[in-house]
Amino acid sequence: MTHVTRAGVLRAAGAAAAGLTLASLSGPAAASGEHPNVRLVRDYYAAYAAGDLAALRERFFAPAIEWTIPGHHPLAGTKRGVDEVLAFFAQLGRAGFRAEPIALAADGDWVIDLHRGWSTRPKGLDLTWALAFRIRGGRIAAAINFPGDQHAADAFFWRVYPLAPIPDRLKDPS
Repeated sequence: MTHVTRAGVLRAAGAAAAGLTLASLSGPAAASGEHPNVRLVRDYYAAYAAGDLAALRERFFAPAIEWTIPGHHPLAGTKRGVDEVLAFFAQLGRAGFRAEPIALAADGDWVIDLHRGWSTRPKGLDLTWALAFRIRGGRIAAAINFPGDQHAADAFFWRVYPLAPIPDRLKDPS
């Protein structure tokens, strides 16, 4: 099993951003000795691409998962628990979001992911994203998402996910 240092993670992310391929960290033919947390995230992306929400719930997400989306838009914030995370993913599905991993690297409980993420309905968002996954007990316990262009992400999400007008937007406290 290969141990990747923090310096190695930074080097991998920099190389991936420059368009280089690191065979030991990315691609479908990853070395058989890859870190189990990298394999978990790679398998998560396969389930996500297949739209397999049951697998995400049952195999990949810890019950108390926290998924943080930065920004100033309707989908921003921290989603807590599997139900909230899957509801967020359902919203992403409305825009036909796709993700293609570029590089994955592990250090302890963390997996750093660099991927291309884009929308298909409507087209208009195509960015490089970085995610920091915290793995606990063989499941994703936390994910923190970092878009390559926060302003473009905010503009896209506001355009595609507008808020309902007031008073419909406000929750009835009863």
